[in-house]
Amino acid sequence: MASSNPKTYLIPLTFFLIFSPSLVISSRNLNLKQHRLNNEANNNLTYIWPLPSEYTFGNQTLTVDPNLSLIAAGNGGNSLIVSEAFARYKSIIFKHTSSALKGVEYDVTKLNIIVHSADEVLQLGVDESYSLIVAGNDEHSIVGGITIEANSVYGVLRGLETFSQLCSFDYGTKRVKLHKAPWYIQDKPRFTYRGLLLDTSRHYLPLEIIKQVIESMSYAKLNVLHWHIIDEESFPLEVPSYPNLWKGSYTKWERYTTDDAYEIVKGTGYPDLWPSLSCREPLDVSKNFTFDLISGILADMRKIFPFELFHLGGDEVHTDCWNSTPHVKQWLQDHEMTGKEAYQYFVLKAQEIAISLNWTPVNWEETFNTFASRLNPRTVVHNWLGSGVCPKAVAQGFRCIFSNQGVWYLDHLDVPWDTVYDAEPLEGITDASEQKLVLGGEVCMWGETADSSNVQQTIWPRAAAAAGRLELARGAAVNVSDTRYLLHFQLYSFKQDISNTLEVGGDAPVEHPWPVSKQPGVLPPLPWGMPKAIDSLGRAFNPISRQVAPPA
Repeated sequence: MASSNPKTYLIPLTFFLIFSPSLVISSRNLNLKQHRLNNEANNNLTYIWPLPSEYTFGNQTLTVDPNLSLIAAGNGGNSLIVSEAFARYKSIIFKHTSSALKGVEYDVTKLNIIVHSADEVLQLGVDESYSLIVAGNDEHSIVGGITIEANSVYGVLRGLETFSQLCSFDYGTKRVKLHKAPWYIQDKPRFTYRGLLLDTSRHYLPLEIIKQVIESMSYAKLNVLHWHIIDEESFPLEVPSYPNLWKGSYTKWERYTTDDAYEIVKGTGYPDLWPSLSCREPLDVSKNFTFDLISGILADMRKIFPFELFHLGGDEVHTDCWNSTPHVKQWLQDHEMTGKEAYQYFVLKAQEIAISLNWTPVNWEETFNTFASRLNPRTVVHNWLGSGVCPKAVAQGFRCIFSNQGVWYLDHLDVPWDTVYDAEPLEGITDASEQKLVLGGEVCMWGETADSSNVQQTIWPRAAAAAGRLELARGAAVNVSDTRYLLHFQLYSFKQDISNTLEVGGDAPVEHPWPVSKQPGVLPPLPWGMPKAIDSLGRAFNPISRQVAPPA
């Protein structure tokens, strides 16, 4: 992992989860009185986040029937994903009213969904486009229904999220209303990869918290969860081929079984790895057992995480202790390698193992900066140190993911939301063919100062600001001084119960007043010596390891 704290690692265990899965923004310029006044003045306004690619709207207000019915058509119309998603969003929209009022006629009584393809395979690059039409209430329009049309079920999920944001509950009339009709929305994401890294190695996060994060990602249409499971601090994941590895967890209660990992995707150890007792990282490059273990771990993980990308790390590697360990130093001399060359050897060998298992390797940018010409052409370069890396990577034909730590590291609490929003993944890239090699971007929630008590408040609303940048076409911009957007995002988040402790009045959540990191002596020594993190590119609203389709 590329945490902001320098450490020495080689291979993190990271999984990408791709999935189809609100956003709250706080402003330093608002106080609670302004909040109340603006809310009262603008309670008939409609805000969508992220903004669609194209949209038009009117000035009519429609009422929506709590008994809203679904009419599905097309080759994918009978999909269980569609029907379950409709039920889920219906429960969100009608959270405060479950039945129609007696004697009341509603304008919108049915939702038409057209899905052209029956293919439900979830993978990076799946078609998430959709159109959403809300007819107006006049003689030229047929009122009583709304139509969402998409090529795939995952486009439908995105359309349902947008529809849910158009609806709001009127506490005076006790009805759900849809303002600013008629609506015509044509939408597709700007980037295929719109990710969030979640670090569970520094602080263990219960499964329920991980699921809440995944659900909250859907509100902002983020689609990849980068699950950073293992790092130097702990190894909480069960690896059947090497059952002693997870003895490196904080406690026996802070672990993830293979069944736990499956659930997220579907919705003392091995001291031979160490060069010596005083040199536990990087792993011992001189021993075949090191690579046998890496191969075993990746093979076991392949059974759990079926998606394309696997993050192999490779950042912040310091090889000094290789040169100070006699048998490793001798191996380097025998193979006529420097420490830098052995680092390259380690990374390339790990890439070979991943590719043999039909994974596409993702590596932090240090590997590209150090030996770009030797990297496998399939490598995805993950930027984090600063700007300028993606332009260089795509110019050499590599794909790239943008995560500039100065703007998209969520543990940097001093970075305000508008700075996050203004960051541009395509900065410095003008050639159209090279722009296509930028898969997208990822905000990173490193876990040194966040646990289950504050991780959601730290993620939102700034992750949603990044989601807006990853969705909107280049040049499109929200007026960041428009406090109405900030208030709406906050209220929307409250409605979904994902960030109910966020406050208007700050750019980022406040850290705990006490240290939340593990105390010295509590963490058992890590006999596994695994260099920097097991990251599974997995479920992020369709898990990498899990591709994230909006959660059904």
